[in-house]
Amino acid sequence: MARGSRRPGAPRRRRDRHGRGLRGPLYPATLPAARSRAERFDALVLEALEPIEARWRAELTQLDVAVDDVPDVASTDDGDVVEDGNVPLARLLPAGSDRRARIVLYRRPLEARAKDGADLSDLVHDVLVEQVANYLGLDPDVIDGD
Repeated sequence: MARGSRRPGAPRRRRDRHGRGLRGPLYPATLPAARSRAERFDALVLEALEPIEARWRAELTQLDVAVDDVPDVASTDDGDVVEDGNVPLARLLPAGSDRRARIVLYRRPLEARAKDGADLSDLVHDVLVEQVANYLGLDPDVIDGD
């Protein structure tokens, strides 16, 4: 058997490197620190979407919200795009015969533009408000109004 390969179905063994003991997770899975950056971003998007969805639930029944790491370079301009310079932060893909309308947020460009966690939260909220406003054909102030 080649080095590094294992039998299918065989349990994965953790190495004991340099006599320091078996490797394991740094944090227990129950702690927030154990979540990946993508998981934390997804939670941030859900948190930002919650008040918008609570207010506009009936109008947003045919809309999906998704997160991608980075925008697809080869994609065509088939929707409203929120950009910072030439880098898309989010895209609204209109409904087609085979799909529902979808807002796609791009995680890495949004994270790159935020100074800290609070700034990222505000930026995600602002981008979502703008995209929902584009979808509904309303002013962003109407969507975000309290």
